[in-house]
Amino acid sequence: MMKTPVVLVAATLTVAILLAAFLLIATGTRGDEGLPLLTGQPASGFLSPLTK
Repeated sequence: MMKTPVVLVAATLTVAILLAAFLLIATGTRGDEGLPLLTGQPASGFLSPLTK
């Protein structure tokens, strides 16, 4: 009689743990291989040619 709620909670926790692990792995690897921060460049470098 109580098996269904236990199975639902276990499945939900499993999905949540897998999702958290996937997000940690994805953000960790993206941080290593992502584009470097664009520091030291003036903001005018980001403006379109039409605004100059």
